[in-house]
Amino acid sequence: MSAAGSSRGAAFIAGVYEHPGRKIPDQSLMEIHARVCVGALNDAGLSMGDVDAYFSAGDSPGFGTLSMIDYLGISATYIDSTEMGGSSYIAHVNHAAAAIVAGKCRVALVSLAGKPRTGGAQPGGAGRAGGPEIDFEGLFGSTVVAAYALAARRHMHEFGTTSEQLAAIKVAASTHAQHNPNALLRDVVTVEEVLDSPMIADPLHRLDCCVITDGGGAVVVVGPEVAADLDRHCVPILGAAEAPKGTANGRIDLTHTGAVWSGPAAFAEAGLTPADVDYVSIYDSFTITVLETIEDLGFCDKGRGGPFVADGNLQSPGGALPFNTDGGGLCSNHPGNRGGMTKILEAVRQLRGEAHEAVQVPDCEIALAHGTGGSLAARMGSATLIMGREL
Repeated sequence: MSAAGSSRGAAFIAGVYEHPGRKIPDQSLMEIHARVCVGALNDAGLSMGDVDAYFSAGDSPGFGTLSMIDYLGISATYIDSTEMGGSSYIAHVNHAAAAIVAGKCRVALVSLAGKPRTGGAQPGGAGRAGGPEIDFEGLFGSTVVAAYALAARRHMHEFGTTSEQLAAIKVAASTHAQHNPNALLRDVVTVEEVLDSPMIADPLHRLDCCVITDGGGAVVVVGPEVAADLDRHCVPILGAAEAPKGTANGRIDLTHTGAVWSGPAAFAEAGLTPADVDYVSIYDSFTITVLETIEDLGFCDKGRGGPFVADGNLQSPGGALPFNTDGGGLCSNHPGNRGGMTKILEAVRQLRGEAHEAVQVPDCEIALAHGTGGSLAARMGSATLIMGREL
């Protein structure tokens, strides 16, 4: 169920960068990729000439990694174009760490770019053309939000979860987003305002849904010997894992995600438990995505996610499990309809003590970033990454 990852502390995140734009009509996909790559390398104190491995997913134009290394001028000895939707970039960090452990590379660069707000691929479109499921599921006219609404309704039926509880997730995200000058939505909202927003697909309201933004981000992963030579605070990777979840020929359980497998595997590699985590970046395409993921990762019992989030546990500082302190995909940024990259970036900021002072988690030692790719109500892939401030 899980992919082989790194050994604890065998690789480090040395640099991160997030494009500040949320609407970027004057830059191409290639240019956004290039800008975030340079930004992450500058953050690490490295240059393009130091990079010997490159990772990208379905958001890369042309021939993907081949076009990108040519455009960026990278002399790569290792490339990876794993496509897992929004969780791809967390998986790429796992793969980069494994490649470093295997001696395949020393400095790996991972990037994301997208322009759905100004003419790029729209939600649910990237990476899906020609899939074997299209001739069957497409006949019924399902949409992205309708599929997630299906999962939300089933969770409500099984466990008594309410729309008010889902709304509490948006409230926490908006409380954090007010402190992020680059967030698309910076207004703090109430549970009532979430419930009063238009119904998009019952039971999900408009404010239960993520934003649609242009943008991008990049991460630099390095080996221990490179990290030791850098002046930058390098964040050690403690554990990582991935897990797919299919439709089981129609017998799918809509109340859980692949995190039920990727989470325990990542925790086992890190030698940690959910109780050790100080901060989480959870993929938040919709509020139900957060709720199910928190349960599946073991932060509360299955079916108890509703009461857990309604008690203010997600808010920083002070909550038992501060999450998405940049505002997440619900309020800040969901570049290219793929939120995994931004989850890594904010987790690293927290561990470095570089999050906004109003939402910085005090003494943040352990952070978890989790991505969800595909569809919660169909085939999907989960990726979990656990990082520490120090080894």
